[in-house]
Amino acid sequence: MRALRWDGIRLALARDVPEPEPAPREALVRVHLAGICRTDLEITRGYLGFRGTPGHEWVGHVVAAEEADLVGARVVGEINFACGVCPACVAGLGRHCPARRVLGIVGADGAFADLVVLPARNLHRVPDSVPDRAAVFVEPLAAAFEVLEQVPVGPGVRAVVLGDGKLGVLVAQVLVGAGAGVVLVGHHAEKLARARRLGIATGPAGAGADLVVDATGAPGGLAAALALVRPRGTIVLKTTVAGEHRLDLAPAVINEVTVVGSRCGPFAPALAALAGGRIAVAPLVDAVYPLDDAVGAFTRAAEPGVLKVLIEAGG
Repeated sequence: MRALRWDGIRLALARDVPEPEPAPREALVRVHLAGICRTDLEITRGYLGFRGTPGHEWVGHVVAAEEADLVGARVVGEINFACGVCPACVAGLGRHCPARRVLGIVGADGAFADLVVLPARNLHRVPDSVPDRAAVFVEPLAAAFEVLEQVPVGPGVRAVVLGDGKLGVLVAQVLVGAGAGVVLVGHHAEKLARARRLGIATGPAGAGADLVVDATGAPGGLAAALALVRPRGTIVLKTTVAGEHRLDLAPAVINEVTVVGSRCGPFAPALAALAGGRIAVAPLVDAVYPLDDAVGAFTRAAEPGVLKVLIEAGG
């Protein structure tokens, strides 16, 4: 089969990769579409030392599984492969399983390929009303909904979202939907214009926010958030970067700021929001590339001003 491979030095499309074979309780999925996100770009800069096939935002259909009624189903999938028996898993926190593998990020080949294998329990059926080009956003949209799982958000909350990329725009839409007053701050005129067309207010933002979400993907995001959050306010960190950077946490101590790390999130509300038309994702797509030109897709995704590039495997 075809798969985009990263060997630590270069990306290349391989055409002779053996098809993965699902183990017991796993499912084999034929990929329709997969999305390139900032984490994928950071992997090519050394993030987590990953080697193999990246890609963790995807939609496809099941071609083999132990559960007969799952075969043929159009699905998306949670990216953490947990052991299921450790204290974290027993507590329902499989995404924090110390032995976990993470699709296309840690120890498990991802979705920039014709086929991908996941635990069957990780799969979620996609409603018929949600097209592939929307379903491919479920994983990052779930990460946006995780903010609501971690922090009280509602009318009267003054929120700032730092970062005008795809995740920042999704987070802003989720916070607006929860009733917060939201300002999106970024540095790319076209991205900000697209956000405004979605009804999102854009910055600059003044200091004194109750909640600041860092979705910049930049080392300076936390410092920028600390300059905007009010005393005893909350910062939610969505940024992962490959490089090292200096942190001055004195403002967090002095102002008694709560800093919350935030990663993956719940798929059910993301699917429901897309099915109900409450989140707009179509305006975020800049280009769709065939899997045969996946390297070109990565080049495009890294360009300034680009929000989302999709890779189409054909399904």
